[in-house]
Amino acid sequence: MAFSILRIFRAIAAVKCVFLLVFTLVLTMAAAAQETQPSATPPDPTGTPEVVTNTTKPVTLRTDLVTLTLTVTDLYGRYVSGLSKKAFTVFDNNKEQDITYFSDSDAPVSVGILFDVSGSMSGDKINKARKALERFVATSHPSDEYFLIAFNNRAQLLLDRTRDGEAVLRKLTLVEPKRNTALYDAVYLGVDRVARGAHQKRALLIISDGQDNSSRYNFNEVRRIMKESDIVTYAVGILDRNDIGNTLGMQGQAFLDELTSVTGGKSFYPTTDVELDEIFERIALELRHQYSIGYTPKDFQADGKWRKVKVKVKPPRGLPRLSVRSREGYYATPATTVR
Repeated sequence: MAFSILRIFRAIAAVKCVFLLVFTLVLTMAAAAQETQPSATPPDPTGTPEVVTNTTKPVTLRTDLVTLTLTVTDLYGRYVSGLSKKAFTVFDNNKEQDITYFSDSDAPVSVGILFDVSGSMSGDKINKARKALERFVATSHPSDEYFLIAFNNRAQLLLDRTRDGEAVLRKLTLVEPKRNTALYDAVYLGVDRVARGAHQKRALLIISDGQDNSSRYNFNEVRRIMKESDIVTYAVGILDRNDIGNTLGMQGQAFLDELTSVTGGKSFYPTTDVELDEIFERIALELRHQYSIGYTPKDFQADGKWRKVKVKVKPPRGLPRLSVRSREGYYATPATTVR
């Protein structure tokens, strides 16, 4: 009897050994298959060659793609759509580049609305601006994303990342103009927020008389950050007769003109209520009729230097001369993505 029990235990032990051996072999084969199977890498939108690796370390890829937002108009200032990629020529530091990305779709925009609520906007100024902003919201893309910043002696984020245009308008009915004007601070905050927007196209809309007297940042600092960003900036100067004739009013216009032109945008100074409404609608339409292009500079060096960009447009046969507006250039700062 004891001998039979001993044989049973030995048989059980043998079965366990066989099982452990098979189990170990399966694990070894699975690990080997995992090591030799290359990981799938999603397509790189910048056109940079993909890197396949068998390690788990992050892979750093250079993304030197430069993106530009273009506005094309005819001799009468009307927006021109339907052009192909072949109609555009890009020069980076006077060298022609190959366009690798092109889009002319009516894409939504992440837009920062910078609304002046300082004392200089009291009276009819702020009421007219609120009313005209309704035209902008009504004409904009339904999926546009808004950031609302009000500013007097300090800039304040009233709404962060909303697609409810009506909420923007309602929020502005609760503010009253008072104190000084921190316009430069508002622009700095606007760039910071819009740069985090969900959409590829980004813009700022400044509604102000342009008179800054309370900012921590200065004009040069704001101009620098605008040149570093890819955010098209528009400004609507809410001016009256006193602003047009005095020094502060002229300085405010000069600031808005410089800030918008360097980004490929534009500033407007309406003189009537009808013109004010039309300008807000025009800006919304322009954002919906823009082209987006991208290229990788052939001689790019991440040295932080300013690189001048020039875009030319060739009209189709039979059409008159066209004008194209875009940002003037960019700083060649290192650009990498980690995967």
